[in-house]
Amino acid sequence: MKILKALDDKFELFVCIILMTLMTCIIFVQVFMRYVMQNSLVWSEELARYIFIWLIYMGISYGAKIMKHIKIDAALGLFPRKVQPIIVIVGDLLFLGFALFITHSSYTIVQRQIGLGQSSPAMQIPMWIIYAAPMVGFAFTSIRQVQTIIYRINILRSGGENNG
Repeated sequence: MKILKALDDKFELFVCIILMTLMTCIIFVQVFMRYVMQNSLVWSEELARYIFIWLIYMGISYGAKIMKHIKIDAALGLFPRKVQPIIVIVGDLLFLGFALFITHSSYTIVQRQIGLGQSSPAMQIPMWIIYAAPMVGFAFTSIRQVQTIIYRINILRSGGENNG
């Protein structure tokens, strides 16, 4: 149970830290090889780019988990204070719909990529792995949005503050 709780609390953060560290090390080695050793690593820029793509999509999920995505607070202030929590939940539902749409659309693209059998130029990584980043990232984002919506509804039911 502790493992599941730790995964729920820290999964995206852990993945983002690992990806950022890996990407930074790869780029550092590439710069060192290019400017000090006068020799370039063919694969490093490609791998760093693909890691960055995965980092972005896992970061979206982490942002959803900690409820720190961009919001238009000024628009929320136009509504009466009692209605604001409901508007926030509607916004969360819209974001959930968007995340589910991207997850489904990305799944279709990943299936197509698997069928094509394409691989990356330098490292020969199957391209479906790179194209899976939006699908995985937004699937996690969808899960986090459901958690957020449940959390906000529970606060609303208990009569607590829930405006953003």
